[in-house]
Formats: sequence, structure tokens, C-alpha cells
Amino acid sequence: MLIPPLSHLQHPREVVRQFTPNWFTATMGTGILALALHEFPLSGPGLQGLAEGLWLANIGVFILCTLLYSARWIFFFQGAKRIFQHSVMSMFFGAIPMGLATIINGFLDFGTILRGDHALHIAYALWWLDAAMALACAWVVPYLMFTRQNHRLEDMTAVWLLPIVAAEVAAASGGLLIGHLEPGGPATRILFVSYALWGVSVFPAIGILVILFLRMALHKLPKRDMAVSSWLAVGPLGTGALGLLLLGNQAPRLLVGTQMAEIGHAAHGVGVVGASVLWGFGLWWLVLALLITLRYAREGLPFNMGWWAFTFPIGVYSVATLALGRTTGVFLFEVLGAVFVLMLAVFWLIVTGRTLYGAYQGNLFFSPCLADDIDLKTQPAASTLQTETLIRRIGSAQ
Repeated sequence: MLIPPLSHLQHPREVVRQFTPNWFTATMGTGILALALHEFPLSGPGLQGLAEGLWLANIGVFILCTLLYSARWIFFFQGAKRIFQHSVMSMFFGAIPMGLATIINGFLDFGTILRGDHALHIAYALWWLDAAMALACAWVVPYLMFTRQNHRLEDMTAVWLLPIVAAEVAAASGGLLIGHLEPGGPATRILFVSYALWGVSVFPAIGILVILFLRMALHKLPKRDMAVSSWLAVGPLGTGALGLLLLGNQAPRLLVGTQMAEIGHAAHGVGVVGASVLWGFGLWWLVLALLITLRYAREGLPFNMGWWAFTFPIGVYSVATLALGRTTGVFLFEVLGAVFVLMLAVFWLIVTGRTLYGAYQGNLFFSPCLADDIDLKTQPAASTLQTETLIRRIGSAQ
């Protein structure tokens, strides 16, 4: 028997009322797959067309998510503003600029072929918007953590990284953007602003990873519904490595003939060495994420929007690995990068299928900020976790 759409919701308007920014993680995962396929070292029939198609589809998904979330703020303002007090869902504000960054990069990888200079102008304008949004997340969300929200070390997960990492994602996009610009004022400005964005993000992210290590040593692994969040630790290290490489590769070209020419050559060396170090740190977290996932797989991992953590972190790590291979000439990086891209593709297929099914049923539209308003007797659970404690229900929304 065919299940009617949105059967798990009391009313179709609940799609808007319950819409949360963690849906933008789908645009992050889809966008990074398109970019990773574009960088895939082995060419195949239709591969670039597939990558371009995913990028175009991702633009549509991002616009849809933006419209739905904007509608929530317009029509359900009182419920929407509760996110500022929520200790988990507020972290997903960072997913919005990170999802946009994949679209910006797509304009540079695919759009310049389709639209020429128009795509470059669009990417340039959107990049400044993305950088501003990333900085807002990097400062406002931690301020809310310090002043309004309740946090405990035993409840901490790698989700804390999301509002911080957005700035380094913008920095890596800046490195890609300046590769399409002629040397001069605009390109030089983006170069140094991107380095600043990298610093705003990478060092706080490493600090959070240190705290996360302590949390898991003292309080052990998180609940199984939060197990996938362990993959998020790979993201800032892969993005940080990619940003250093892209910026370092462009610095000599942009600074040649200026009084900072020597700085450009130094930046290239720092980029290669620094990216290699961050890549190694990321590999440590990646192996741990795999071990944690395998441990929980035996018990069964309940599906929730947090499964999108399987995609963007390994995606940006795979792109960084391939970039290291091209820069250093080390073949091992190219092999591993190709393997990581294949892993990303498999993860994306699984998560996308589960997400589409859950969206059709309506059980993925759940805002933990409105938990006090939900009547479990009249509305089916957003996931199996909604029959458990409130904290675990909050975890399912990721």
C-alpha cells in the first residue's frame, strides 16, 4: 500500500513550522560530492556531466531550504527564535554558509564553462556574502553558548565545530576564487582576508577537538544516535589543509613583483607542510570515526539528519588529499583521495535515499526547539528516538 506523503505530520504546514537549519547539511554533502567528482583523478564517460548535474541540483535544494527556513521565520517567528537558546540546533547555523560555499565553488568549476565571466562575477559577490555569514556564525553562536545556553561536558559532541568551521570553508573557497582572478587589489585582498578567515576558524576548531578528546576519555562514546557526529572532527582538518594549499599555491603569483614577493614563496612552503600536518591529524580522527561507526553498526544506527555527517567531512578531506597529491607529486595521496571520493559517493547514495524517504513520510521534519509543544499522542515520532528522553530526541534532529 502506498504511504501518503507527509503522513507523519499533523498538517502539511508542519513542514515549515518544524523546518530547521540542519537541512542545509544536505546541500553541504551534495555540493562537496559534485566538487569531489570534478577533481576525481580518473576520467570516465559522463563523470563531469554528473558532477555538473549534482551542482545544479544542489542549487535547487539550497534555494528550497532557504525558502522553507525563511518562511518559518515569517509565519512562525515565535517558534523560530527559540533556536538561539537551543544548545544543539543553533550550531547548524554554520551549515548555511558552508552549503553556499559549495555552490560558489561550483560556479568556479562549472559555471565559468557555462556562463563565462558572469559566473565569476556571481562567485565573487557571493563569496563576500558567504564570508560575512561565516564570521557571524563564528562569533554569535559561541557568544550564545557562553551567555544563554546550557552546556555540559558529558553532552558535548563534535557538533560544536559547525559554527566555527564555516569560516575556514570560506577561506578555502577564497583560495579557489583568487585562482580565477588577475593579480591586483581584489585578488590580494581576498588572499589576506582568506588567511584571516582560516585563523578565525582553524585554531578554535583545534581547541574544540582537544576538549572533545577529553570528553570522550572521561565520559566515553556518545549515545548511538549521536555516533555519526564523530565524523565531523575530520572536517576542519581537511578544510584547513585544503585552504592552506589553495592559498599557498596562489600567493607567489599574486605577490610577485611586490615588496611581499618573498612572503608569497614562504606561503607556498607553509601551505604544503602545514597541509600535510593537518592531513595527518585528520587521518587520526578519520580512523577513529570508522572504528566508532563499526562499533555502533552492530547495534544498529538509527537514521536521522545527522547521517549527513558521513558526507561533507570525508568529502572535503578527499578533495584536500587529491590537492596534496597534485602539489607534492606523491602518488599515495592520489590513490587515497580516489578511495575517499568513492566512499563519499557510497555514503551520499545511502543518506540521500534515506533522507528522501523520510522527507516524503514527514518524519524528518522535527524541530527540537519546539519539543515542549509536541504532543506525542497525536503526532508520530520524528524518529524512534522521540519515544526516549528529550536529550536523545534532540540528538536525532542532527
